[in-house]
Amino acid sequence: MEKAFKNIDVKLIKDNTFKLIGTDWMLITAGTKSSFNTMTASWGGFGILWDKPVTFCFIRPQRYTYEFVEKNDFFTLTFFEEKYRDILELCGTKSGRDIDKIKATGLVPLETERGNIYFEQAQMVLECQKIYNDDIKPENFIISEIETRIYPARDYHRLYIAEIINALVSKE
Repeated sequence: MEKAFKNIDVKLIKDNTFKLIGTDWMLITAGTKSSFNTMTASWGGFGILWDKPVTFCFIRPQRYTYEFVEKNDFFTLTFFEEKYRDILELCGTKSGRDIDKIKATGLVPLETERGNIYFEQAQMVLECQKIYNDDIKPENFIISEIETRIYPARDYHRLYIAEIINALVSKE
């Protein structure tokens, strides 16, 4: 039996986003039921920009999920309870080019009404529509130590800003 989710207004999210993203982590997922990929992320945030509830996240171009986010107008951010930490660890250390993450983790993919992928094990899901992207540029660092420490290989992330168009929480 499929786990039940309910829609909520994003303004009702009570979680501490610093903990939710930076400590608990999330999966960024893009694609369709027949072809998608997911990756763990611990950088990003939520807020209001251009009069819209938005999220922002970062993906390096060499990540397999990058290809899916680039090809699709939507992606999801999926958040889990701590008991699923091993899934997040695997999805953050293995590439979907090399292994089937769904088989390896036991994740159960579900589709939003728009056909975007999230997972039955989720406690919260944000369905997002891309509205802006830009690449991190070395010349824009004000504190050069950050670039030196985070980007020794000069493999800069792409920033995605997306409108949160749907928020789902587990009914359990």
